[in-house]
Amino acid sequence: MAAYDAGTGADPRRWWILGVIAVAQLMVVLDLTVMNLALPSAQRALDFSSTDRQWVVTAYALSFGSLLLFCGRLADLVGRKVTFLTGLAGFAAASAVGGAAVNFTMLVSARACQGVFGALLAPSALSLLATTFRDPKERAKAFGVYGAVAAAGGGLGLLLGGALTTYLSWRWCMYINTGFAAVAIAGGAVLVGRQQRTKAGRLDVPGVVAVSGGMFCLVYGFSNAASHSWHTPSAWGFLAGGGALLVLFAWWQGRTAHPLLPPRVVLDRSRGGAYLTVLMMGAATFGVFLFLVYYMQVTLGYSAVRSGVAMLPMVVCSGVMATAGNTRLLPRFGPRPMVVAGMLLNGAGMVWLTRIGTHAEYASALLGPLALVGAGSGLIFGMVAATGTFGVAPHDAGVASASINTGQQLGGSIGTALLNTIAASASTHYVAGHAHGRPTPALLQAAAVHSYTTVFWWCAGIYLAGALICGTLLRGGPLTPHQDTPAPTPTPQPAPAGS
Repeated sequence: MAAYDAGTGADPRRWWILGVIAVAQLMVVLDLTVMNLALPSAQRALDFSSTDRQWVVTAYALSFGSLLLFCGRLADLVGRKVTFLTGLAGFAAASAVGGAAVNFTMLVSARACQGVFGALLAPSALSLLATTFRDPKERAKAFGVYGAVAAAGGGLGLLLGGALTTYLSWRWCMYINTGFAAVAIAGGAVLVGRQQRTKAGRLDVPGVVAVSGGMFCLVYGFSNAASHSWHTPSAWGFLAGGGALLVLFAWWQGRTAHPLLPPRVVLDRSRGGAYLTVLMMGAATFGVFLFLVYYMQVTLGYSAVRSGVAMLPMVVCSGVMATAGNTRLLPRFGPRPMVVAGMLLNGAGMVWLTRIGTHAEYASALLGPLALVGAGSGLIFGMVAATGTFGVAPHDAGVASASINTGQQLGGSIGTALLNTIAASASTHYVAGHAHGRPTPALLQAAAVHSYTTVFWWCAGIYLAGALICGTLLRGGPLTPHQDTPAPTPTPQPAPAGS
């Protein structure tokens, strides 16, 4: 067990532990975006089709999204240090295999394994943070750093992925994870003390099967809708099956003695609002990264490196606002104003982006919107990590942390399918309405820009809906100290009357 300061009861190594957790979180967040820029080079090197290309991303999303809640509860039962180090080691090994891939099958298999160990690592890291920092002021600073990494990591992934792909090889977008993991494993093994396990707990096997199967079906269904059509059985069939399994999971959680996701974790207004916030945020933020990168590289002719550098204002603003929001705004005003302000800032940035054209200047068309979206995202991501784990008992920290990642993963999958479909439809209708004979390259460029602006309008609508819905759901005022009731024992005894 780790030593603690006699006066405060805090782990004297807690700030070093924060550094280790930040490195691990950065590795996971970077991997969500760094491969997007490496895909074209990987496709040329391994000679796989454009139809197969999506599975390099989807294989990771399927395993990661479907196993998050299971791995979050496993961290509570086995011990967070064990699952944290196991996740790091497995993620590094899978990354090394993916970097050395000699064919498409080997690469996709490695990406699926990355998702498995990422699902083990992500909730373990966040729950370690939630249980290490107990003082409210220190906790705010720690979650500010975590939120800054989460908010800025995606943009840094674009920058790093562009640089590695351009100057080294796409394989280094996988190999680089081994360096991050080595640092985090060494630090975690030395600094993180033995973690308390959930006493007398058992794994909810029916719950694991229902939620993992449901998440798999939803992510798979949305992925197929994005690449094929909403009308194909591989889309609507899996979506319907996933929805049914998740309804069954919710029903079962209220009736089993050892639920995988205890209702007390989700039914708290602040935590439930945080989970819904990150889901809606994930659905809309997809429009910023993917379509803006396509616009810069395909329409404006930016290189991978230049498009990554162009994202830096968003990265910087995200980091600054995540830290400031947690240390100054969240303790004083609570999560509701931060969510509303963040959603509205993001929505304003999206509306601003609808003014782009085929020959837009970066300073006038992109710089301002990127800064707005970065500031709004920083406010939201910083709040979500702190609020989504606030007040949970230690035995629920892992599954509460996993709920945040689950919301983000599911939101991203929904956004992928929805916004891709909207963009394709908008482009098709634009060409049909403006073509006189064979479409010219200029018309196709204009159609692409029209599809991007249509997506940005939809993203603005999602952000506005998020401000209204999540702002209403979240409690007003600062978060008040409380903790959930302890987990039930396996053989509860009848309580005396009036207890």
